[in-house]
Amino acid sequence: MIELGLADGCLIDELMELTAQSLSHLEIQERFNIVKEIGRGKYGRVLLVTHRFRGTPMALKVMPKTSTKLQGFLREYCISLHLSCHPCIVGLFGIAFQSDEHYCFAQELVIGRDLFAVIQPKVGIPESSVKRCVLQIASALEFIHSRGLVHRDVKPENILLLDNLCSHVKLADFGLAQKRGTLIRFITGTLPYMAPELCNVALLEGQKEVTAPPLSVEPSLDTWAFGVVIFCILTGYFPWERCMDSDDFYQEFADWCKIEERPVEEEDVPPLWKRFTPEAMEMFGKLLALDAGKRCTVEEVKVYVEKDWLKTAQENTTGKA
Repeated sequence: MIELGLADGCLIDELMELTAQSLSHLEIQERFNIVKEIGRGKYGRVLLVTHRFRGTPMALKVMPKTSTKLQGFLREYCISLHLSCHPCIVGLFGIAFQSDEHYCFAQELVIGRDLFAVIQPKVGIPESSVKRCVLQIASALEFIHSRGLVHRDVKPENILLLDNLCSHVKLADFGLAQKRGTLIRFITGTLPYMAPELCNVALLEGQKEVTAPPLSVEPSLDTWAFGVVIFCILTGYFPWERCMDSDDFYQEFADWCKIEERPVEEEDVPPLWKRFTPEAMEMFGKLLALDAGKRCTVEEVKVYVEKDWLKTAQENTTGKA
């Protein structure tokens, strides 16, 4: 599996080189009719377009040259193209070009909302829907990791729904994806989905440099984020703000993880986690292991899908009594 991954990493380099050599120059309106904007972020915009000659509807990702390096654009496009054959990953059309002001590539148009949009605050979404979603994203991540790649931005906003029951979902946005083993010297800011080792190389407000050694990009980063996503969509809230000692909610969970033989008694589980069954807590303990080397692989979540993850109302009441 690792040998395959390394080979695929070299393939990405070759794809990037070939794409750079053949990247055509044209203005968007020459080939596409712009219908409307359907997404916007730090990267740029996503436009709903139709092909002028074939009429095919597409999602066109448009990134300004002023804030996008050519290598970054090529990496995202080539990684996305390489992985788009998986049914739970957004597909690509193999169309990439540059205009005077933008880099662009065309993706499959997914009509629907992202997972974040359907999470009811402080409630989450039904456990049955969560499990359908989890199985599909686990499959997508397993595929990505087998190719020697790491997504690095697993979050509900990057999981697109083709229906509200999560019967079919797709993982999107490979803007931060990297080859396994790539060294990260620092990142700016933190998010609740970032693993503790990633927060160690975060350049926080007021800091001029990071003292921690560079971090190797590994699948365990995605495993951690995946665990946090499962928590979020089951509960409707974040387990913590950031994985640092200064965050009390994270520290409570970290203290629980450090107990040598982790007990399952109600009083030992951190308050935010008391709604989960012992089986779910066992799963979270593996996905969110503090030591990245001891973290399970994403596919291990499949073992727990047949188990109950949330306690019944009666069990919750008994636990509070």
